[in-house]
Amino acid sequence: MEEEILRCAEMLLAGKVILYPTDTVWGIGCDATNEEALMRIYSIKQRNEKKSMIILLDSPERLPMYVENIPLIAWDLLPQVSRPTTFIYPTAKNLPKKLVHDDGTIAIRIAHNEFCRQLIRALGRPIVSTSANIAGQSTPPTFEQISQDVIQQMDYVVPCEFASSVDYKPSRLIKFLDDYNFTVLRD
Repeated sequence: MEEEILRCAEMLLAGKVILYPTDTVWGIGCDATNEEALMRIYSIKQRNEKKSMIILLDSPERLPMYVENIPLIAWDLLPQVSRPTTFIYPTAKNLPKKLVHDDGTIAIRIAHNEFCRQLIRALGRPIVSTSANIAGQSTPPTFEQISQDVIQQMDYVVPCEFASSVDYKPSRLIKFLDDYNFTVLRD
């Protein structure tokens, strides 16, 4: 796995876009701090640029690098998460404006998939994670169901042997309202 991680990290650092396994469905990803690569993903997905995307981090300790004000309740919820959960945090920082929602929030999931965690560590930055489909189409639950049109636009496709998800559905989505309250947007 180490060789594959290094290959992917080098590609991401070079501004490339990859198709890779996450702890949910297969994702289209890039270095989350690279605005040019991010724009390629919007183009590939034919997605409205006003719609923000999820980023993955390898550990909660990295949150302060990308979130200005982390709600107190986040530190209680994060260790209790037993399934892939994306949290929407207020006040994003150190990320391209296109990645941040108009209200200043950012959607972040702490990856549990070992491939993703190692890739993020090797890259030293968060990675974008968006479903491998054209905007408006249903999310393909498995690699075999990803459109060839999407696959052909990738700079690199991670071999299927590195996929370990058994869930094959988008993550739960929770938005923090303040230091002590949150709402579930997608269960």
